[in-house]
Amino acid sequence: MSPPRRPLALVAGSALAFAVMALAAKLASRTLPGDQIAFLRFLLMLAPFALSPALARRALVVQRLDLLVYRGVFGGVAVLCYFLAIEHLAVGTATLLNYSSPIWAVIFASLFLGEHVEARLLVPLGLALAGLGLVTGAIGSGGGVLRLGVWELVGLASSVLSGAAVTAIRAARRTEGSWSIYGSFTVCGLVVSAPLALDGFLWPDAREWALLVVVGAASVAAQLLMTYAYRWVTNLQAGVMAQLTVVASMAAGALGFGERLGPSQLAGAALAIAGVLGVVVLHRPPRAVE
Repeated sequence: MSPPRRPLALVAGSALAFAVMALAAKLASRTLPGDQIAFLRFLLMLAPFALSPALARRALVVQRLDLLVYRGVFGGVAVLCYFLAIEHLAVGTATLLNYSSPIWAVIFASLFLGEHVEARLLVPLGLALAGLGLVTGAIGSGGGVLRLGVWELVGLASSVLSGAAVTAIRAARRTEGSWSIYGSFTVCGLVVSAPLALDGFLWPDAREWALLVVVGAASVAAQLLMTYAYRWVTNLQAGVMAQLTVVASMAAGALGFGERLGPSQLAGAALAIAGVLGVVVLHRPPRAVE
């Protein structure tokens, strides 16, 4: 397959599609619970397989089922936590927490993939964690880690689990195709979100269905753009471009939802993004391949 002319533009498109997904989910969460939005998102993500039996057959080609299960379960619970955080926190804050996952991906890659973590990574790691502490209020005016609220902890959990999912993806890419990885994520996401979503299920009205379709369509577009472009871009490039999602979500949250951050939170967001970018720049694992 010949490379696209501008692979970074595809990665940027993926990042912006994820931001659209987050904003549509925030709008839908005004009347629907986050767990139900996550469940219906995964349901809509099955659309490519329903439309193309050939893709469904490709998704069934499996060599390491264990890695696919790890990727699916970690990623599915991460999305569930992310959507719950979006429901209860500012969309920019929830997205910032979720997209700090490179911090944890580096740690998990060291533990489970045997990748060396250089001492210089401790500086951006510390900056990112300090920034997250300022944004969530865990640092400042006599606060400590115990001051974190439940939904801030849920948002952080989405980040940690996303880091684990990324590590599982990188391990799975050695033997598995992109569609089998996508399929495991979608099916496992349905399974892990179903118990909460189906308990007291609220049938969406026309407006809510429209928002859910946007969530699902943006998710599929973002995943497919990322999967396609990732064959030709480095982890560094993909990690840097992914921060567009955070910036776009925070800007849209401020403009569309009146989610104004105070000076310490703005400083924390800048520190967190800088720290995550520092981790991405300094830690350069091998480029993914098909």
